[in-house]
Amino acid sequence: MKKIRLTTAILAGLLVCPFIATAQFKNKKTEQDVPKTETDLLLEQAQTAENPVVITLEQALQIALSENVAVKVADLEIKRTEYAKKGAYAALYPQIDLSASYQRTIKKQKMYMNMGGSPMEIEVGMFNTLNAGATAAMPLVNAQLWKSLKLSAIDVELAIEKARSSRLDMVTQVKNAYFSILFAKEALNVYEQVYDNAMKNLEETQKKYDSQKVSEFELIRAKTTVANSIPNVYNAESSVELALWQLKAVLGVDLDMNLDIAGNLDDYSQQMLYDIHQHDTVSLDRNTTMRQLAYQVEQLAENIKLQKYACIPSLAASFNFSYISMANDVSFKEFPWSPYSTVGLSLSIPIFSGLKRHQAIRQAKNQYQQVQLQVDNTERQLKIAIRQNLNTMETNMKSYYAAQEAVTSAKKAYDIAEAAYKVGRSTLIELNDAQLALTQSQLAQSQAIYNFVTAKSQLEQTLGIEAN
Repeated sequence: MKKIRLTTAILAGLLVCPFIATAQFKNKKTEQDVPKTETDLLLEQAQTAENPVVITLEQALQIALSENVAVKVADLEIKRTEYAKKGAYAALYPQIDLSASYQRTIKKQKMYMNMGGSPMEIEVGMFNTLNAGATAAMPLVNAQLWKSLKLSAIDVELAIEKARSSRLDMVTQVKNAYFSILFAKEALNVYEQVYDNAMKNLEETQKKYDSQKVSEFELIRAKTTVANSIPNVYNAESSVELALWQLKAVLGVDLDMNLDIAGNLDDYSQQMLYDIHQHDTVSLDRNTTMRQLAYQVEQLAENIKLQKYACIPSLAASFNFSYISMANDVSFKEFPWSPYSTVGLSLSIPIFSGLKRHQAIRQAKNQYQQVQLQVDNTERQLKIAIRQNLNTMETNMKSYYAAQEAVTSAKKAYDIAEAAYKVGRSTLIELNDAQLALTQSQLAQSQAIYNFVTAKSQLEQTLGIEAN
């Protein structure tokens, strides 16, 4: 017996080991042969680079598509539903099972008989019973099963649409985070200019004070202006850093990765020529929320049919083949094996189940009506959101052009005030007022661009536009 077990183990090892080795070789070969993408190379460079690796918006979107956790989860969900669909189709094939059982009789059953007026008792059966065989079953007519396959197919389509929704949401988040960095950098540039101008005015005021052309009050005011400009620079620097962390989090990369972004907010000012009226007739055909609701409506409609099909008779085929052996000898050396086999059809006709099937149909219809109401309400809310985004875009288009003119005027006014202050024809208060007006107009211009591009990004997500 030990030799047989050892031989079996060796043979199993010889059979299995080549498959394991082949699988490992294929995995290693696959890992080595897969070429690194541009995104992989970019991330490797950012991990070790001393200077920040500058990426564009398109590169940021590519990184997010490969590293974003929500996108990965959505892709895995598609695979899960595909597996579930294949599992549902498996119900159409024969279900084959092998079974074996052993039974030891402790006390045999006795049968009593009356033979010629004399009672007799006979022990029935053997002490040991061994049973082994195979069973197979296959549905021939099952309307509910066929309808459930349709539901499994819709599940896959719904998962694909949910993955698309995750991508659209990810694109919007990346764009907003990217634009937030650009806006924070614009604010930092403005506040650094304010600080530089304040320092330059302080030097000019100090010279005038040393030559007794201005009072000490004027010098103190110049120093105060410099001191007031410093916190704004620090806050702006902090905002840039926080915005970069937010972008890295959305991309799904390490927060310590040395990344920076290219461009400036003014590069997107050309988008302000957007034609608002192209959306006078709003279409929600590509909106992911409406598509998901459409799949849910289809699922519930099929579910109503599924509940109705529970009233339809079903037919199944079955097959059974087994061997049974009985003996008093535990060694089972000399005893007969008796084959036993059957084949048959099973017809099930539903008659009455306490109105359970009827209530299930009513429940399915109720769920269908609920989702229909939800569809109507969601459509109204989405149309409101679209109009709100369009209104925001139009407002900021007007604000941008107004701020553009204000920046030009404020810059000219500041240059005049600065020149007049140098020759003593204006005061520091007037110069500071001109600086404040310039700062407000510059920030208003950047704010208008930022508000416009973020509203446009949200509009594209609502419309289901997979923009770059």
